[in-house]
Amino acid sequence: MRVNKGQDEAIWRDALLVRRAVFIDEQGVSVEEEIDAFESESVHFVLYDDDKPIAAGRFRTIDGVGKIERICVLPSYRGRGIGKQMMEAIEQYAKQHVTKVKLNAQTHAEPFYKQLGYETVSDVFLDAGIPHVTMVKTINMRS
Repeated sequence: MRVNKGQDEAIWRDALLVRRAVFIDEQGVSVEEEIDAFESESVHFVLYDDDKPIAAGRFRTIDGVGKIERICVLPSYRGRGIGKQMMEAIEQYAKQHVTKVKLNAQTHAEPFYKQLGYETVSDVFLDAGIPHVTMVKTINMRS
């Protein structure tokens, strides 16, 4: 398994395959909410099993803080540490650019992110009709 990252159309297309399966088909998020105005300014990450995209996420910087978004794993690959691999890859990239990252986690995933060192800093709110919380983590800048 490997993680590729980039801003080119091929990576974005593979990321959308996974995001569409998880967020649109499985969770019922609308296409208009899932595919937004930040796609072109984000760095997209895709984890592959051989050549099959099985997990995705994206990263962008807002006011000096890294924002991790759209973390998802295909249902048949869950429970195997794939999400953790994805987060580690994004955080490695983020360390080159920022000292703090944040994400909006679906509440059912909050324990997963807490295990990775994230702290909840908000009350529950709805995003795309799904309960979320904002979480943050301080990461070290590379020298």
